[in-house]
Amino acid sequence: MRILYLLFAVVLLLFQAAPGSADPIFPDTAECRAQGNFCRGGTCPPTFAASGSCHGGMLKCCSK
Repeated sequence: MRILYLLFAVVLLLFQAAPGSADPIFPDTAECRAQGNFCRGGTCPPTFAASGSCHGGMLKCCSK
């Protein structure tokens, strides 16, 4: 049982970085999020329209 505590501590140390912190920030992604929009891999939800691109053109920028 003691090994579980050690394993849990090691796992926490491995994953302590914030999610997405290692990803480079693309200029189009930063611009999309600065305008209050969000990025999506597929089509935008029904009440949203695609207003640009994110992640170097791989995703769509969805806006109201």
